[in-house]
Amino acid sequence: MIKTLGLLLTILLLSVPASQAQELEAIQLYSQDELLVLIRSNSHLKRVQEDDCQLVRDIDARADIMKLPAYQFLYGDMLAYAVCVPRNVERGWDLMLQAAAQGLPEGLEQVGRYYHIGRFVQPDIDRAIVYLREASAMGSLKAQLRLAKILVDGHGSPVDFEQSYRWLHNAITADSATHKQIQQVLSQLAQKMPPRVVANARRPVK
Repeated sequence: MIKTLGLLLTILLLSVPASQAQELEAIQLYSQDELLVLIRSNSHLKRVQEDDCQLVRDIDARADIMKLPAYQFLYGDMLAYAVCVPRNVERGWDLMLQAAAQGLPEGLEQVGRYYHIGRFVQPDIDRAIVYLREASAMGSLKAQLRLAKILVDGHGSPVDFEQSYRWLHNAITADSATHKQIQQVLSQLAQKMPPRVVANARRPVK
């Protein structure tokens, strides 16, 4: 089987111009770690386009057959935004939900964000909070910030205030704009809690 695949690849490379053959050899599928870095920097769709859409079949297989959450996230986004494939929002959304169900923090954050702003689905604050809380517990700073802002706006339960404050108080970021956002949201959250609860939330995490 391996020899057969190797022969087919050789025939494919010999059937196209040398410049194109070199390009086909050069483009390799992203590793899980590389893909997660692309997703976190929101450059995953741009990367697929820059690779001339040559990896679509491999991405599809890893999303639909192998059920790898990072690839479910990637292919779901590709389908939702018609990147290298015909637009299919329903299937794209289903793949996003599958990635979230497998515990991918980026998937949980995105589904929560979309429920919050009503992208592809109707706005649903309660569902948004569920997904954002899970992503926050797994260390997603984007989710922690969005969840805190939702709480500040008067949604959700006061029970969540202390934990939300604790996550942001212990957050680490090198981005000055994000750091400023955290400070502002912490100040707003603190106004909604008794001083003793704020003091408890500021205690070092053991």
